Amino acid sequence: MRVLLTGAAGFIGTAVRRTLETDGHDVVPVDALLPQAHRTPPDVEGVHRLDVRDAGEWGDLLDGVDVVCHQAALVGAGVTVADLPEYAAHNDLGTAALLAAMSAHDVGNLVLASSMVVYGEGRYACPEHATVAPVPRSVAALDAGDFDNHCPACDRVLAWELVEESARLDPRSSYAASKVAQEHYASAWARQAGASAVALRYHNVYGPGMPRDTPYSGVAAIFRSSLARGEAPRVFEDGGQMRDFVHVDDVARANLAAVRAVGAREVGELSAYNVCSGSPVSILDVARILARQAGGAEPVVTGQYRSGDVRHVVASPALSARELGFAAQISPYEGLAGFASAPLRD
Repeated sequence: MRVLLTGAAGFIGTAVRRTLETDGHDVVPVDALLPQAHRTPPDVEGVHRLDVRDAGEWGDLLDGVDVVCHQAALVGAGVTVADLPEYAAHNDLGTAALLAAMSAHDVGNLVLASSMVVYGEGRYACPEHATVAPVPRSVAALDAGDFDNHCPACDRVLAWELVEESARLDPRSSYAASKVAQEHYASAWARQAGASAVALRYHNVYGPGMPRDTPYSGVAAIFRSSLARGEAPRVFEDGGQMRDFVHVDDVARANLAAVRAVGAREVGELSAYNVCSGSPVSILDVARILARQAGGAEPVVTGQYRSGDVRHVVASPALSARELGFAAQISPYEGLAGFASAPLRD
């Protein structure tokens, strides 16, 4: 099978390429090498350096392709409002241009790298009122150190539950809004072109080769970068935020499963799947694991917060296991311990 892989020189794309090629797929690697992701652009053999926003000019690269595996994106929460045009340009316009080019070259299968950020807040339950949707956390509560979500009916602290793919989408940042837009463009393309699309909603991906010292990277790499500088990891809120951390090798395996499956999906629709470990862990525990394994200073809980952050978001792996046959093989506690000494990318 011939697979065009965008974002092929990136942290996740490198792992996906290796896994696809090991499985015998003919991979056409493409990367824009954005400076936000690559302060020093890597020299990766065989990678075509192109701008996804100009996908209509890619010519022969899309000829004979069976599946496009679209990993290229500007990631992170967004540092300032000024980042909005960059997310819209690279993620939204780039995806739309790629989909139009795919249609022009009769490529009818897409695997899209999406994200858990499309959910916004996760799923919550009240001991009295069952599953409830919390109201946004107020600035006054956050300033007072009350970081939990409360039941809108009785004000009890809500407990987190696993989010399923059927949850409503509620983006809270520029990056999240761009990922929702990517899914919507892919869904519209599938209907209009009679094509098939799978969106993989990555949870917190980590592993060797993550970019260092950039706010556009994941929190695990930010903690690792602090430890490498001899500094204590700084943990926002009270550190009790629950997340799911999934190793990049498991993410690559999920892409392989999706590439194998997308051609047999129902045409005219997009199917979304959580890509997660299935073992939630707190942000403070992530920092502690990394600090102890690296022999660094214990994390500092700062009480700081960001208005676009959510309290808890952890996912159900059930649909991915049932329909894609994917289950993560690396637990966060095992994987993060190894990540403490893994190389980072400049």
